Amino acid sequence: MIRVTLPAHLRKLAHVDGEVKLEVDGQVTQHAVLDALEARYPMLRGTIRDQVTQKRRAFVRFFACQEDLSHEPPDAPLPDAVARGAEPFMIVGAIAGG
Repeated sequence: MIRVTLPAHLRKLAHVDGEVKLEVDGQVTQHAVLDALEARYPMLRGTIRDQVTQKRRAFVRFFACQEDLSHEPPDAPLPDAVARGAEPFMIVGAIAGG
């Protein structure tokens, strides 16, 4: 069971409180986790990654095990602690300013 945390606005959109728990078949990658998340919560399609290119949206970041995984290849395996459900895969809304 994969644990996923969402920013408040996406939790509200998906009508969930707290963490989301997902079953991911096969290798646990960003791509596989996002596929499972969007399959279970179709209202999130297009909010985290572009529906056509599948690339991460500019103001969305991915973290796990105290590491920024935002620029990792989407098909690279996530840390073992995430795959075991010991650590969450965190989707965070980034803030820009100047």
